[in-house]
Parts: sequence; structure tokens; C-alpha cells
Amino acid sequence: MRTATYFFIFLNLSLAMFEEPAVYPLPFLVTSLVEVLCLLVFLGRLAHFATVTLHGVFWKDTKNICIMVAILLSLTDLAIYGALRAHGVRSIRWSRIVRPIFLINFAESRQIRRAFRSIRNTLPDITYVFLLFMFSLLMFSLMALKLFGDRNLQTAEGLPYFGNYLEIVFDLYVLVTTANSPDVMMPAFDFSSWYALFFIAFVIVNTYIFMSLFLAVVYNNYKKHLKVMLGG
Repeated sequence: MRTATYFFIFLNLSLAMFEEPAVYPLPFLVTSLVEVLCLLVFLGRLAHFATVTLHGVFWKDTKNICIMVAILLSLTDLAIYGALRAHGVRSIRWSRIVRPIFLINFAESRQIRRAFRSIRNTLPDITYVFLLFMFSLLMFSLMALKLFGDRNLQTAEGLPYFGNYLEIVFDLYVLVTTANSPDVMMPAFDFSSWYALFFIAFVIVNTYIFMSLFLAVVYNNYKKHLKVMLGG
């Protein structure tokens, strides 16, 4: 039963790769039938829990309530999406976001729930570090706006360079991952090579210092909460 439950949970989560929009889309009828099959299996597994559990205990368990709500939401969304599709109206499958609920709330997923609770308990501990990081990002974005906003620079695509504050915040946020490095710096670097110092300082402060600090806080607090949960 445990293996079958894990298989259908995996199958249900894998549907996202084949439902529109997807790289390998399958016909709606195929994906909907597979999803209905998975939901029926989950409903049957829940009914099995109900037969071997005291009535009061079963209905007081929030895990069972979460599973029932997720099944109801998934079926409702599937019916609405199918009806709209039949009438040629485009819509989205908003119930996809509830599919991980099945992975977390079945009784067989005790270890996953333990990890999830540790992550949840860790979030308040990293709030201050995250707020400091966001403050640094917003301040660097403001400096970038003052440095480059009035110089009428352009990107390689001919778009205004660092002329909008929110776009600057997004570009520098991406730069924390170095995914757009050094492209984001080149218009300013072409204007004056000294402007490279701004981006070097940003990467040192936010990528190497804040991200390392953020990782250390997350790791230490996650380990602490997991150790408490295990009774160590």
C-alpha cells in the first residue's frame, strides 16, 4: 500500500510536465483521466484510513482534512477547466499548487512532514537576515538609479538602461545569482570602466557575504529544529 501510494503521488506530481503549457504536452483527456485515477486512489486510501481509525480521531486529524480539501479542489478545478475548454475559453489549472499536499499529508510521508515542519520552524529565524539582505538590495538599487538613471545609457537591445527603479531591483536581484553577469554591467562599463567597482562591491556584499550568512543561518536553525524534533 505504501509503494502504491508513493507511485500515484509521483504520477500526480508528474502530470505538470505533460499538461498545457508543457514541453511534452499530452491530450487533455489523457491527463485528466490519469488525474482522476490518482484522486480516486487517494480517496480510497483515505477511506481505508477511516475504517481502521476511530471516528473522532479521524476527523480531528488535520492531515485527513487537508487531503479531502485537496481532492475536492482538484476535482472542482478539473471540471471547471474541462467545461471552459469545451466552450473554447482559455483558462489555467490553479489546483496544481495543491498537489504537494498529497505528498506531505499521507501517513506514509512522516519523514517529509518532519522536514517540512523543520523548514516552517526555521522561517522566523531567518527573517532578520532576509530583511537585511532586502535592505541592501534596495539601497544598491537606489544608488544604481542615481548613478546611471540620468546618463541615457542603453542595453544591447536598445532599451533604457537602469531607468526604472523596480527593473533595477529585479536586475540586481538576478545578479545575486550571477545569472546575468557580466551582461547587466556592460552598458555602464562601456561608458566608464570605473563603474565596474559598483557591481564588484554589490556582488561581494550580497552574493559572497549575505548569501553565505543566509545559508549559515538556515543550516544551523534547520539542524537545531530537526534535532529537537528527533528528541536529540
